[in-house]
Amino acid sequence: MKILLTAFDPFGGEPVNPAQEAVAAVSDTVAGAEIVKCVVPTVFGKSIDTVYAAMKKENPDVTFCIGQAGGRVGLTPERVAINLDDARIEDNEGNQPFDKVIREYGENAYFTSLPVKAMVNKIKEAGIPASVSYTAGTFVCNHLMYGVLYNISREFPNMKGGFMHVPFLHEQVLNRANTPSLSKDDIVKGIEAAITAIVENA
Repeated sequence: MKILLTAFDPFGGEPVNPAQEAVAAVSDTVAGAEIVKCVVPTVFGKSIDTVYAAMKKENPDVTFCIGQAGGRVGLTPERVAINLDDARIEDNEGNQPFDKVIREYGENAYFTSLPVKAMVNKIKEAGIPASVSYTAGTFVCNHLMYGVLYNISREFPNMKGGFMHVPFLHEQVLNRANTPSLSKDDIVKGIEAAITAIVENA
């Protein structure tokens, strides 16, 4: 099995993105699956185009995207992506769409084809907090998840896809009172546990 594992670059004034830091440290082979990595710009449009190009080049069995959700307590596999861009802040190129559909002829929403409950259970078995999330937001994370699932529905019938958010790193919350965080090692462990669940429930 081949898994395309993607992660966003830093955004919103943050010096790092825990998704990028952790994905870079994930093993190249997890539970027998080959892991191919891709860094994604936190930019509307370009994020989908970047991952779509990687999907076409690598033809993976699974496209698994990782992003930052500051304020969340644990790792949160996402259940659904909605056809809406509604940005609270600008992306890394100054784009800030409001109430805009992602794909005019796409479905209102796409559900992940990854085993999110099994992923949560496996992450918890590794000693890392996790829960299923039913909102990927309306920023670039949801935008990318929707785009991946849209492209899978149209061009990659045998591919599975989904998204998972990860919390801040400890160093990102030094000046944020009462904000949860995890170490990079724990996030890596959680991502690898999630991948293991994907492989075991293929």
